[in-house]
Amino acid sequence: MTLKNDQIPTSLKDFLLDKGYIKVKLKLTKTNHFEIKATINGVKGLFILDTGASYSCVGFEGVETFKLTAKDSDVKAAGAGATDMLTQLSKKNKIKIGKWKKDKVALVLFNLTHVNTALLHHNSQPVDGIIGADILKKAKAVIDYEKNNVYLKMP
Repeated sequence: MTLKNDQIPTSLKDFLLDKGYIKVKLKLTKTNHFEIKATINGVKGLFILDTGASYSCVGFEGVETFKLTAKDSDVKAAGAGATDMLTQLSKKNKIKIGKWKKDKVALVLFNLTHVNTALLHHNSQPVDGIIGADILKKAKAVIDYEKNNVYLKMP
């Protein structure tokens, strides 16, 4: 960031909004995860924001709900204590987070039971999936952990 002598950014929020980002509120759960609302193919859902997830995912039970076309995948999923989980791939999906939109997004489909079981065990809501690093990178996301917001760059 290059500033002239008399320019001092007032806040991260103001700086990012000035650069064409939009702000989306995150909810911190009892399990210390961030929840985010997103719309896939016109259908609203609840997701975990996970910077450590390589790909964004939806549970198998969301195939009909989110109007996904699924094809078998050779990729095996792992995470949150589960390994070698079978997956499917759904391409050409539309995703919307706040006012940020992206077409032709690929989503990995897998069994989210272990994730939702853990969330329910801690009195948190089950989720429809995970927003991962693939979408966060496309959106040039900046997470403000102190204020529980994520900023996404408008295309």
